[in-house]
Amino acid sequence: MLEAVALAIGLAMDATALAAIRGLTADRREALILPLLFGVFQAGMAALGWGLGAWGGPYLEAWDHWIAFVLLAGIGIKMLVDVWRGTDADTPPKTGVWVLLGLAVATSIDAAAAGITLPLIPVPPGVALALIGGVTFVLSAIGFVVGRTAGRWLGGKLTLVGGLILIGIGVRILVQHL
Repeated sequence: MLEAVALAIGLAMDATALAAIRGLTADRREALILPLLFGVFQAGMAALGWGLGAWGGPYLEAWDHWIAFVLLAGIGIKMLVDVWRGTDADTPPKTGVWVLLGLAVATSIDAAAAGITLPLIPVPPGVALALIGGVTFVLSAIGFVVGRTAGRWLGGKLTLVGGLILIGIGVRILVQHL
């Protein structure tokens, strides 16, 4: 069981960081929507990886870092452009469904690759999937609240910081896999 919890926590870290970034300036309605999407996508992508098994593993591993990099860097660059154009940093960022889904996909691609290992963990895969989704939901909700609190304290151009962090996470993922 400890291995499944450790896997769930490890997979939740990027989602938690992104939830904290969104919490800096996003509308508080995202406090539930974003962690829910992150939890569902983490568990769903892990299930997909588990289902694809050996066939999909090499393909996922070959492209997961590129997909995550493009999505995260693209959203980060958009945030930087908004700051450059003078978009008010105190105005909540647009919360379009495509932005939220893009973030959910970007943070869950590694879960698809990790899902291949679920049969090796000494707990039923259903339990591991529930842990992955549940832990991601809880940690992302905490991250959002922490980010929201920091946003109130710091104010100003936090969109710039958030954009740079998203790009940094994307670059880190890419460099780790190259």
